[in-house]
Amino acid sequence: MTSLKKTVFVLLLAGFGALAGGCSTNGPKKSAIPWSQPASWEGQIPGMGQPSGR
Repeated sequence: MTSLKKTVFVLLLAGFGALAGGCSTNGPKKSAIPWSQPASWEGQIPGMGQPSGR
């Protein structure tokens, strides 16, 4: 019975390790889609930015 308990424990441990490891990344996401990142004017107070056409 001890061998069965060890086998189950190892399988559960391996399953938990696979779930915890996953396929996550912490790097910045790069995309060719132009709307995937905020525009340069977003997040500013209207009328308080640098005048671009004057």
